[in-house]
Amino acid sequence: MTNTPVVAVIGAGTIGASWTALFLASGLRVNVHDPAPDAESDVRRYIGAAWPTLEALGPVAPAWNDRLRFFAAAEDAVADVQFVQENVPERLEIKHDMYRRIGPALRRDAIVASSSSGLLLRDMQKAWQDPGRFILGHPFNPPHLIPLVELLGNEQTAPGVLDAADEFYRRHGKVTIRVNKEMPGHVANRLQAALWREAIHLVVEGVVSVTDVDTAVTAGPGLRWAVMGPHMLFGLGAGPDGMTTFCERYRESFHTWWKTLGAPQLSTEVGALLSRGLIEERAGRDYSTLVAERDHKIVATLRALRESRPERRT
Repeated sequence: MTNTPVVAVIGAGTIGASWTALFLASGLRVNVHDPAPDAESDVRRYIGAAWPTLEALGPVAPAWNDRLRFFAAAEDAVADVQFVQENVPERLEIKHDMYRRIGPALRRDAIVASSSSGLLLRDMQKAWQDPGRFILGHPFNPPHLIPLVELLGNEQTAPGVLDAADEFYRRHGKVTIRVNKEMPGHVANRLQAALWREAIHLVVEGVVSVTDVDTAVTAGPGLRWAVMGPHMLFGLGAGPDGMTTFCERYRESFHTWWKTLGAPQLSTEVGALLSRGLIEERAGRDYSTLVAERDHKIVATLRALRESRPERRT
Protein backbone atom coordinates (compact mmCIF):
# COMPACT_ATOMS: atom_id res chain seq x y z
CA MET A 1 0.00 0.00 0.00
CA THR A 2 2.70 2.47 0.96
CA ASN A 3 4.32 2.17 -2.48
CA THR A 4 1.08 2.88 -4.34
CA PRO A 5 1.23 6.28 -6.07
CA VAL A 6 -0.98 9.01 -4.62
CA VAL A 7 -2.89 11.71 -6.48
CA ALA A 8 -4.98 14.54 -5.09
CA VAL A 9 -8.43 15.59 -6.28
CA ILE A 10 -9.32 19.12 -5.22
CA GLY A 11 -13.01 19.85 -5.66
CA ALA A 12 -15.24 16.79 -5.59
CA GLY A 13 -18.43 17.70 -7.37
CA THR A 14 -19.57 15.61 -10.31
CA ILE A 15 -16.29 16.02 -12.22
CA GLY A 16 -14.05 15.54 -9.20
CA ALA A 17 -15.97 12.47 -8.03
CA SER A 18 -15.70 10.99 -11.52
CA TRP A 19 -11.93 11.61 -11.61
CA THR A 20 -11.68 9.98 -8.18
CA ALA A 21 -13.49 6.88 -9.41
CA LEU A 22 -11.17 6.62 -12.42
CA PHE A 23 -7.99 7.02 -10.38
CA LEU A 24 -9.14 4.44 -7.84
CA ALA A 25 -10.04 1.99 -10.61
CA SER A 26 -6.50 2.47 -11.94
CA GLY A 27 -5.05 1.42 -8.60
CA LEU A 28 -3.97 4.81 -7.29
CA ARG A 29 -4.46 6.14 -3.80
CA VAL A 30 -6.54 9.31 -3.90
CA ASN A 31 -6.58 12.25 -1.48
CA VAL A 32 -9.78 14.27 -1.81
CA HIS A 33 -10.63 17.75 -0.57
CA ASP A 34 -13.97 19.50 -0.90
CA PRO A 35 -15.42 21.91 1.67
CA ALA A 36 -19.04 20.79 1.17
CA PRO A 37 -20.37 19.16 4.37
CA ASP A 38 -21.69 16.10 2.52
CA ALA A 39 -18.74 15.76 0.16
CA GLU A 40 -17.39 12.50 1.54
CA SER A 41 -20.74 10.71 1.54
CA ASP A 42 -21.58 12.08 -1.91
CA VAL A 43 -18.26 10.98 -3.39
CA ARG A 44 -18.48 7.51 -1.86
CA ARG A 45 -22.01 7.16 -3.19
CA TYR A 46 -20.89 8.29 -6.64
CA ILE A 47 -18.01 5.81 -6.71
CA GLY A 48 -20.26 2.99 -5.54
CA ALA A 49 -22.67 3.71 -8.38
CA ALA A 50 -19.87 4.09 -10.95
CA TRP A 51 -17.89 1.01 -9.91
CA PRO A 52 -20.01 -1.64 -11.71
CA THR A 53 -19.67 0.42 -14.89
CA LEU A 54 -15.90 0.59 -14.47
CA GLU A 55 -15.82 -3.15 -13.79
CA ALA A 56 -17.69 -3.71 -17.05
CA LEU A 57 -14.82 -1.96 -18.82
CA GLY A 58 -12.35 -3.77 -16.49
CA PRO A 59 -10.16 -4.80 -15.03
CA VAL A 60 -10.21 -2.53 -11.99
CA ALA A 61 -8.05 -2.45 -8.89
CA PRO A 62 -9.72 -3.98 -5.80
CA ALA A 63 -10.46 -2.48 -2.38
CA TRP A 64 -10.99 1.12 -3.39
CA ASN A 65 -12.22 2.09 0.10
CA ASP A 66 -8.76 1.41 1.49
CA ARG A 67 -7.14 3.80 -0.99
CA LEU A 68 -9.46 6.79 -0.54
CA ARG A 69 -8.83 9.54 2.02
CA PHE A 70 -10.63 12.83 2.67
CA PHE A 71 -8.96 15.96 4.00
CA ALA A 72 -10.50 19.02 5.62
CA ALA A 73 -7.60 21.17 4.38
CA ALA A 74 -6.58 21.29 0.74
CA GLU A 75 -2.99 21.91 1.81
CA ASP A 76 -2.90 18.53 3.55
CA ALA A 77 -4.49 16.75 0.60
CA VAL A 78 -1.79 17.87 -1.85
CA ALA A 79 1.22 17.42 0.40
CA ASP A 80 3.64 14.82 -0.95
CA VAL A 81 1.65 13.93 -4.09
CA GLN A 82 3.04 14.18 -7.60
CA PHE A 83 -0.20 14.93 -9.46
CA VAL A 84 -3.16 17.14 -8.54
CA GLN A 85 -6.42 17.30 -10.49
CA GLU A 86 -8.17 20.57 -9.62
CA ASN A 87 -11.95 20.86 -10.13
CA VAL A 88 -13.11 23.78 -7.99
CA PRO A 89 -15.98 25.98 -9.27
CA GLU A 90 -15.51 27.94 -12.51
CA ARG A 91 -14.95 31.30 -10.84
CA LEU A 92 -11.54 32.87 -11.13
CA GLU A 93 -11.47 34.23 -7.58
CA ILE A 94 -12.24 30.78 -6.14
CA LYS A 95 -9.53 29.13 -8.20
CA HIS A 96 -7.00 31.86 -7.34
CA ASP A 97 -7.72 31.45 -3.64
CA MET A 98 -7.21 27.69 -3.90
CA TYR A 99 -3.94 28.04 -5.82
CA ARG A 100 -2.54 30.47 -3.25
CA ARG A 101 -3.43 27.99 -0.49
CA ILE A 102 -2.00 24.84 -2.04
CA GLY A 103 1.03 26.36 -3.78
CA PRO A 104 3.34 26.42 -0.73
CA ALA A 105 2.34 22.86 0.25
CA LEU A 106 3.19 21.23 -3.09
CA ARG A 107 6.23 19.16 -3.85
CA ARG A 108 8.61 20.89 -6.21
CA ASP A 109 7.99 18.23 -8.88
CA ALA A 110 4.20 18.13 -8.51
CA ILE A 111 2.00 18.84 -11.52
CA VAL A 112 -1.33 20.61 -11.03
CA ALA A 113 -3.88 20.17 -13.84
CA SER A 114 -7.10 22.16 -13.92
CA SER A 115 -10.31 20.64 -15.27
CA SER A 116 -11.56 24.11 -16.14
CA SER A 117 -13.73 24.29 -19.24
CA GLY A 118 -14.54 28.00 -19.23
CA LEU A 119 -11.48 29.87 -17.97
CA LEU A 120 -8.26 30.74 -19.77
CA LEU A 121 -4.97 29.26 -18.61
CA ARG A 122 -3.20 32.62 -18.67
CA ASP A 123 -5.81 34.05 -16.29
CA MET A 124 -5.60 31.12 -13.88
CA GLN A 125 -1.78 31.30 -13.88
CA LYS A 126 -1.82 34.76 -12.28
CA ALA A 127 -2.31 33.31 -8.79
CA TRP A 128 0.83 31.16 -8.98
CA GLN A 129 4.22 32.44 -7.89
CA ASP A 130 5.70 29.90 -10.31
CA PRO A 131 3.14 28.71 -12.88
CA GLY A 132 5.60 26.38 -14.59
CA ARG A 133 3.95 23.16 -13.39
CA PHE A 134 0.34 24.31 -13.67
CA ILE A 135 -1.49 23.26 -16.85
CA LEU A 136 -4.92 22.65 -18.26
CA GLY A 137 -6.06 19.01 -18.16
CA HIS A 138 -9.66 19.36 -19.31
CA PRO A 139 -11.75 16.17 -19.35
CA PHE A 140 -15.05 15.35 -21.01
CA ASN A 141 -17.93 14.47 -18.68
CA PRO A 142 -17.96 11.93 -17.11
CA PRO A 143 -14.16 11.54 -16.91
CA HIS A 144 -14.32 7.96 -15.64
CA LEU A 145 -15.96 6.92 -18.92
CA ILE A 146 -15.15 9.44 -21.65
CA PRO A 147 -11.44 9.09 -22.53
CA LEU A 148 -10.68 12.59 -23.83
CA VAL A 149 -8.36 15.00 -22.00
CA GLU A 150 -7.36 18.31 -23.60
CA LEU A 151 -3.85 19.38 -22.59
CA LEU A 152 -2.68 22.98 -22.76
CA GLY A 153 0.41 24.81 -21.62
CA ASN A 154 1.99 28.06 -22.78
CA GLU A 155 5.25 29.98 -22.69
CA GLN A 156 5.20 29.92 -18.87
CA THR A 157 4.94 26.12 -18.72
CA ALA A 158 8.16 24.39 -17.69
CA PRO A 159 9.81 22.03 -20.19
CA GLY A 160 8.65 18.43 -19.93
CA VAL A 161 5.53 19.15 -17.86
CA LEU A 162 3.04 18.58 -20.68
CA ASP A 163 4.84 15.39 -21.70
CA ALA A 164 4.77 14.12 -18.11
CA ALA A 165 1.06 14.92 -17.76
CA ASP A 166 0.37 13.28 -21.12
CA GLU A 167 2.11 10.12 -19.98
CA PHE A 168 0.24 10.15 -16.65
CA TYR A 169 -3.17 10.44 -18.28
CA ARG A 170 -2.45 7.82 -20.92
CA ARG A 171 -1.17 5.41 -18.26
CA HIS A 172 -4.57 5.67 -16.61
CA GLY A 173 -6.68 5.08 -19.69
CA LYS A 174 -7.15 8.57 -21.11
CA VAL A 175 -6.82 9.76 -24.70
CA THR A 176 -5.09 13.14 -24.93
CA ILE A 177 -4.90 15.94 -27.45
CA ARG A 178 -2.57 18.94 -27.39
CA VAL A 179 -4.21 22.36 -27.65
CA ASN A 180 -1.57 24.55 -29.30
CA LYS A 181 -3.30 27.91 -28.94
CA GLU A 182 -5.53 29.17 -26.13
CA MET A 183 -9.17 29.53 -27.14
CA PRO A 184 -12.28 29.99 -24.96
CA GLY A 185 -13.89 26.59 -24.53
CA HIS A 186 -10.77 24.80 -25.83
CA VAL A 187 -11.60 22.32 -28.63
CA ALA A 188 -14.25 19.68 -27.92
CA ASN A 189 -16.59 22.09 -26.14
CA ARG A 190 -16.43 24.46 -29.08
CA LEU A 191 -17.27 21.63 -31.46
CA GLN A 192 -20.27 20.52 -29.45
CA ALA A 193 -21.34 24.15 -28.92
CA ALA A 194 -21.38 24.66 -32.69
CA LEU A 195 -23.59 21.61 -33.19
CA TRP A 196 -25.90 22.54 -30.31
CA ARG A 197 -26.31 26.09 -31.63
CA GLU A 198 -27.64 24.75 -34.93
CA ALA A 199 -29.74 22.11 -33.14
CA ILE A 200 -31.41 24.90 -31.13
CA HIS A 201 -31.87 27.01 -34.27
CA LEU A 202 -33.66 24.16 -36.06
CA VAL A 203 -36.02 23.72 -33.09
CA VAL A 204 -36.69 27.45 -32.69
CA GLU A 205 -37.43 27.78 -36.41
CA GLY A 206 -39.89 24.91 -36.23
CA VAL A 207 -37.89 22.74 -38.62
CA VAL A 208 -37.79 19.78 -36.25
CA SER A 209 -38.72 18.79 -32.69
CA VAL A 210 -36.24 18.43 -29.81
CA THR A 211 -36.72 14.66 -29.91
CA ASP A 212 -36.17 14.41 -33.65
CA VAL A 213 -33.07 16.61 -33.72
CA ASP A 214 -31.55 14.37 -31.03
CA THR A 215 -32.53 11.31 -33.07
CA ALA A 216 -30.97 12.85 -36.16
CA VAL A 217 -27.64 13.01 -34.31
CA THR A 218 -27.70 9.61 -32.58
CA ALA A 219 -29.00 7.67 -35.60
CA GLY A 220 -26.93 9.61 -38.12
CA PRO A 221 -23.59 11.43 -37.81
CA GLY A 222 -23.19 10.56 -34.13
CA LEU A 223 -22.63 6.92 -35.05
CA ARG A 224 -19.88 7.88 -37.46
CA TRP A 225 -18.28 10.34 -35.03
CA ALA A 226 -17.85 7.55 -32.51
CA VAL A 227 -15.38 5.87 -34.83
CA MET A 228 -13.76 8.68 -36.86
CA GLY A 229 -13.57 12.45 -36.79
CA PRO A 230 -15.15 14.82 -39.34
CA HIS A 231 -12.03 15.37 -41.43
CA MET A 232 -11.32 11.67 -41.86
CA LEU A 233 -14.98 10.88 -42.54
CA PHE A 234 -15.35 13.59 -45.16
CA GLY A 235 -12.03 12.56 -46.66
CA LEU A 236 -13.47 9.08 -47.11
CA GLY A 237 -16.73 10.52 -48.43
CA ALA A 238 -15.30 11.25 -51.87
CA GLY A 239 -13.75 7.82 -52.31
CA PRO A 240 -10.04 7.16 -52.89
CA ASP A 241 -9.44 10.71 -54.18
CA GLY A 242 -9.90 12.04 -50.65
CA MET A 243 -10.36 15.50 -49.18
CA THR A 244 -9.33 17.53 -52.21
CA THR A 245 -12.07 15.95 -54.30
CA PHE A 246 -14.57 16.21 -51.43
CA CYS A 247 -13.98 19.95 -51.12
CA GLU A 248 -14.33 20.46 -54.84
CA ARG A 249 -17.47 18.34 -55.03
CA TYR A 250 -19.33 19.78 -52.04
CA ARG A 251 -17.95 23.31 -51.83
CA GLU A 252 -21.10 25.09 -52.96
CA SER A 253 -23.37 22.93 -50.78
CA PHE A 254 -21.38 23.65 -47.64
CA HIS A 255 -21.14 27.35 -48.46
CA THR A 256 -24.93 27.48 -48.78
CA TRP A 257 -25.44 25.62 -45.48
CA TRP A 258 -22.91 27.80 -43.63
CA LYS A 259 -24.58 30.99 -44.82
CA THR A 260 -27.93 29.86 -43.37
CA LEU A 261 -26.71 28.52 -40.00
CA GLY A 262 -28.51 30.13 -37.08
CA ALA A 263 -27.24 32.10 -34.11
CA PRO A 264 -29.84 31.62 -31.35
CA GLN A 265 -29.41 32.90 -27.79
CA LEU A 266 -30.09 30.89 -24.63
CA SER A 267 -32.94 33.16 -23.59
CA THR A 268 -35.58 32.24 -21.01
CA GLU A 269 -38.01 31.54 -23.83
CA VAL A 270 -35.58 29.27 -25.67
CA GLY A 271 -34.80 27.42 -22.44
CA ALA A 272 -38.48 26.84 -21.83
CA LEU A 273 -38.98 25.59 -25.39
CA LEU A 274 -36.12 23.10 -25.06
CA SER A 275 -37.33 21.98 -21.63
CA ARG A 276 -40.78 21.22 -22.99
CA GLY A 277 -39.20 19.20 -25.77
CA LEU A 278 -37.07 17.23 -23.34
CA ILE A 279 -40.10 16.34 -21.22
CA GLU A 280 -41.50 14.65 -24.29
CA GLU A 281 -38.20 12.96 -25.13
CA ARG A 282 -37.69 11.67 -21.57
CA ALA A 283 -41.03 9.86 -21.77
CA GLY A 284 -41.34 9.62 -18.00
CA ARG A 285 -37.76 8.44 -17.36
CA ASP A 286 -36.19 10.09 -14.31
CA TYR A 287 -32.66 11.48 -13.98
CA SER A 288 -31.13 8.31 -12.49
CA THR A 289 -32.64 6.14 -15.19
CA LEU A 290 -31.32 8.36 -17.97
CA VAL A 291 -27.82 8.52 -16.44
CA ALA A 292 -27.75 4.73 -16.15
CA GLU A 293 -28.89 4.44 -19.78
CA ARG A 294 -26.23 6.90 -20.91
CA ASP A 295 -23.46 5.10 -19.05
CA HIS A 296 -24.60 1.65 -20.23
CA LYS A 297 -24.52 2.80 -23.85
CA ILE A 298 -21.14 4.51 -23.43
CA VAL A 299 -19.66 1.33 -21.96
CA ALA A 300 -21.14 -0.78 -24.75
CA THR A 301 -19.70 1.60 -27.34
CA LEU A 302 -16.26 1.66 -25.72
CA ARG A 303 -16.18 -2.13 -25.50
CA ALA A 304 -17.25 -2.51 -29.12
CA LEU A 305 -14.62 -0.03 -30.27
CA ARG A 306 -11.96 -1.78 -28.20
CA GLU A 307 -12.87 -5.17 -29.65
CA SER A 308 -12.94 -3.85 -33.22
CA ARG A 309 -9.63 -1.97 -32.98
CA PRO A 310 -7.20 -3.23 -35.64
CA GLU A 311 -4.14 -4.89 -34.19
CA ARG A 312 -1.07 -2.76 -34.60
CA ARG A 313 1.64 -4.43 -36.62
CA THR A 314 5.19 -4.08 -35.38
